Amino acid sequence: MITLGPSSKAMLRQGNAYVIRILEKGERAGDLPIQQPTKFEMAISRRTAAAIGLDLPPALVLRADELVG
Repeated sequence: MITLGPSSKAMLRQGNAYVIRILEKGERAGDLPIQQPTKFEMAISRRTAAAIGLDLPPALVLRADELVG
């Protein structure tokens, strides 16, 4: 019904920055720091919530990045 996960666009940008550092700047992959995601996205399935009889608070719906169904 509700999913929260890292933004795929932000993760691709981070990955691209690492590729540039490795291929263009010659840095070793083992020397690069591990980074955790900094941007997360929330998706809400209205159809699933309705099927189990839940009313979604408007504040929660407004915070969602994506509404499905």
